[in-house]
Amino acid sequence: MLRGRAALVTGASSGIGAATAAELAAAGCRVVLVGRDEQRLAEVAGRTGGDPVAADLTDPAGMDRVVSVARGADLLVHSAGVGWAGELGAMPPERLEALTALNLTAPMQLTRAILPELRRRRGHLVFVASIAAVGVRGEEVYAATKAGLRAFAASLRQHDGVGVTTVLPGAVRTPYFDGRRYERRFPRMVSPEDVAAAVVRAVRRGEEEVFVPRWLVVPARLQGALPGVFHRLARRFG
Repeated sequence: MLRGRAALVTGASSGIGAATAAELAAAGCRVVLVGRDEQRLAEVAGRTGGDPVAADLTDPAGMDRVVSVARGADLLVHSAGVGWAGELGAMPPERLEALTALNLTAPMQLTRAILPELRRRRGHLVFVASIAAVGVRGEEVYAATKAGLRAFAASLRQHDGVGVTTVLPGAVRTPYFDGRRYERRFPRMVSPEDVAAAVVRAVRRGEEEVFVPRWLVVPARLQGALPGVFHRLARRFG
């Protein structure tokens, strides 16, 4: 299913994006690597044989550059994203705008631009969201962007001719945690490679939503079925 297909991965210079690019290349895909760090992109390209495209998805010129190469893709993995944690009132306004622009606006804009072509090619979209989409204290803006991404993906599933997968990992060992202490008891951190393996497995199986680790489906379903209970537990346990 994947061998010989063209895949474009955003956020491919590190973390989940880099690991997903490597997993797709190992599965036989021709990979296009999109990211802002040219040096890291070159390193990932050397490991995967992928084609690097240095671009800032929040810049119109960068978006145009990525759209031009994405039109030939059979698979588009939206992995680019940034995080921020702390008291909401202490969050600089420019950081709020940056999170929204990269985590939510950019994948919507890129998808809008190539969806007709992707439908003709009977392609597949993957959105790397987060379990934070259910709501996380201290990460309100990040959680909102990931919840929006999840809803966007759910709406796209009503289109014929394109597969749509949303991946919702817990905490992942990425550069976001460099120099930071992870203090939550649950969920335990997973590796980018764990998430990448889940992405490729989900595309092969045509799965719509995947949680990493899988048990995170429990709080997600609880939030949907019994939101009052979920929020009481969240306030108590974090």
